[in-house]
Amino acid sequence: MYDTEYKRKFLVVIDETEECDRALTFAAFRTKRTGGTVVLVTVVPKPEFIGMGVEEVLRAEAVEEAERNLDMRLARIKEIGDVRAESVIREGSAPEEIEQLIDQDHDIAILVLAASKSAEGPGPLVSHFAGRAHALPIPLTIVPGRMSDEEIIAVC
Repeated sequence: MYDTEYKRKFLVVIDETEECDRALTFAAFRTKRTGGTVVLVTVVPKPEFIGMGVEEVLRAEAVEEAERNLDMRLARIKEIGDVRAESVIREGSAPEEIEQLIDQDHDIAILVLAASKSAEGPGPLVSHFAGRAHALPIPLTIVPGRMSDEEIIAVC
């Protein structure tokens, strides 16, 4: 028997890069067309031990900045329209935390990343996950960082 509620989730990594908006746009429009949920994940690095509670202050500042960035991206999803969204903040190494989230949330069905427009390469997360795509339990979608909203909408 099949569950009648469609639970597929598109996982999008939210960071400070310009290209993460391309991945967000793709996932939001694809979800709007096909159903499901967009999951936004931000991974903040663990602060180094400095002493005297300084790392707790640094952690709080990093989480606050991550929340602001997620709120901005959630507002972008709201502009797109009828799209369900969740947000997650993790602490640690981005690749490790993303892989753990995928392992823990079995409704996550697709990891969506966007490649950098830089001539230096596609970016560290794209390089990491594209090199390990055979080990991922879900498909990886890489959106070219140079795609416009119109081009992304056309392929969704």
